[in-house]
Amino acid sequence: MAARLSGGENRLVSLPLSRIRVIMKSSPEVSSINQDALFLTAKATELFVQYLATYSYKHGRGKEKNALTYSDLSHTAEECETFQFLADILPKKILASKYLKMLEKEKRDGEVGEDEEEDEEEEDEDETVDEDVGS
Repeated sequence: MAARLSGGENRLVSLPLSRIRVIMKSSPEVSSINQDALFLTAKATELFVQYLATYSYKHGRGKEKNALTYSDLSHTAEECETFQFLADILPKKILASKYLKMLEKEKRDGEVGEDEEEDEEEEDEDETVDEDVGS
């Protein structure tokens, strides 16, 4: 197997290849997976996670505490252009009470927006009726 050195205990990749194979096979476009492709995907994933963790640690508050925190990762995903595609996966944590307030505000804003749309539709209908009457 390409993922092991001759000793068998010292692995070249840390991630479980069987899990990566399952994830890759979950795509309907993949019928078979070459062992080399599996190994390279595992290694690339490992390197990416290592880079994300290192970058987040260096640019986050974890350095002060000598620890990497979720907030460091979410801050990196939000602020760094390279990692912005992770913003939906690593959102900033908020309290449930703040979330509920945000939902209420969005609901109120949505209702106001709908009322304005209805008013505009009514005005459009009035203009159409006026044009028909004027003909």
